[in-house]
Amino acid sequence: MTATRVDADVIRRLPKAVLHDHLDGGLRPATVVELAEAVGHTLPATDPDELAAWFYEAANSGDLVRYIATFEHTLAVMQTREGLLRTAEEYVLDLAADGVVYGEVRYAPELMLRGGLSLAEVVETVQEGLAAGMAKAAAAGTPVRVGTLLCGMRMFDRVREAADLAVAYRDAGVVGFDIAGAEDGFPPADHLAAFEHLRRECVPFTIHAGEAHGLPSIHQALQVCGAQRIGHGVRITDDIVDGKPGRLASWVRDRRIALEMCPTSNLQTGAAASIAEHPITALKDLGFRVTLNTDNRLVSGTTMTREMSLLVERAGWTVEDLRTVTVNALKSAFLPFDERRALIEDVVLPGYEAVLCSSPLR
Repeated sequence: MTATRVDADVIRRLPKAVLHDHLDGGLRPATVVELAEAVGHTLPATDPDELAAWFYEAANSGDLVRYIATFEHTLAVMQTREGLLRTAEEYVLDLAADGVVYGEVRYAPELMLRGGLSLAEVVETVQEGLAAGMAKAAAAGTPVRVGTLLCGMRMFDRVREAADLAVAYRDAGVVGFDIAGAEDGFPPADHLAAFEHLRRECVPFTIHAGEAHGLPSIHQALQVCGAQRIGHGVRITDDIVDGKPGRLASWVRDRRIALEMCPTSNLQTGAAASIAEHPITALKDLGFRVTLNTDNRLVSGTTMTREMSLLVERAGWTVEDLRTVTVNALKSAFLPFDERRALIEDVVLPGYEAVLCSSPLR
């Protein structure tokens, strides 16, 4: 492929992979409105378009803690079996409509217990909804595979329980683990016992690090806890001077540790100044294994197509760059090697060729 620039319509049809996307941050606005009415939850707006605008504006505070506070309204409608089934199924269908062929969805079961469900019932219900979505997407000719990452909330005391769930359901659609929540003040090493348990049980995990807190967070996640990927990781640039990586940054690059980067979300939380200046471009050019992600599609008002389009329009990305981050994501997906290779060789690379050969380029 020699073309360097593609328009949004072409980007929409390119096969995509997303590793960092939260279930409770990606609901359809209309679904939030309908489910909130059913459970008696008061929303800041009841028109779907107005509600979508409220989420986006409320998240644009430049502060991670205030960004997280918007989830009060999505979580309120995810406390029942019906709410979880619907949101999980729609999650998959929305990925498929955006051209995603592989996605990893993450959520914290402990945040969905107010309606009387047990932790196990939450996991099983979400998996049922995801399976229904995958079946419908396949039947519509837009197949997508979705694996689940269970999250523990780093500022609470149930992280080990969430890790136990990941072990228990690793053969039932759960592919890995994460910790989420307010990063600053809640270091990953606080939950070392959970990560040691996951390593003993051969369950892979990623850790949110290097977003609201700097290099110590990334160092702990990797060198103390043993994370295989880093969620966000934008602050790794603090260890790069004049294009030369320091010891920690070199460790990340040399060992092909994937950085799950989320440009729009990082702008909203103040972790980056603009799309043009977002570290993902410099890190890509330095050979880091960067991946492109949405984080929270409702809260950030985004999709994978939009994230790709922004990088093309504002950071000068080429189609080769988009292909690279897609392949990067699949190389670092929490799937068996043969399945990752098949997705790359049989789906992504031919998919890029097919779309680009049939589309006008600019």
